[in-house]
Amino acid sequence: MRRMIVPGLGVFAMLGFLGFAKADMPGSAYDFSFQSIDGQPLPLATFKGKAVLVVNTASQCGFTPQYKGLEALYDRYGAQGLIVLGVPSNDFGGQEPGQNSDIKNFCETTFDVSFPLTEKTHVTGSDAHPFYKWAAEKMGMVAKPRWNFHKYLIGPDGALVDWFSTVTEPTSPRVTKAIETLLPAKG
Repeated sequence: MRRMIVPGLGVFAMLGFLGFAKADMPGSAYDFSFQSIDGQPLPLATFKGKAVLVVNTASQCGFTPQYKGLEALYDRYGAQGLIVLGVPSNDFGGQEPGQNSDIKNFCETTFDVSFPLTEKTHVTGSDAHPFYKWAAEKMGMVAKPRWNFHKYLIGPDGALVDWFSTVTEPTSPRVTKAIETLLPAKG
């Protein structure tokens, strides 16, 4: 019995596999859930209809003062539908070594943080939280977190809208303009 080799069949099989994998990829940020810093489930679907700025944070980083800007954003736009979600991570430089209770206490006492925080979470590598893997797939390799205080902006419909690098201040015109386009117009 002779085997018949069909040129390109492997390519078609691979395309079918990739199509299947993309079909299984979550469609929106609302398909993901974190754990809150207090250990409670924190599904992103809780924030349906709101703009969400997801920021991986760290307490011992040169960019830690960005907490002040994040809180300012939350104070300014929270009533209009903005959620800032802090995601503490020790993935970069070991700059978030504390336990969840230490992180929460630091954020509240040092920067008066009132926006929600998740438990300490991996945001990069093979152990990255599924949200971060999805965001990297959606926005491309260039949009992956490279350091602490990387920001993803999610629209009220759960779509990933934009990303901002670590060096982009939370209150920069680029960030505030992107947020304002997602919020209901003031009447």
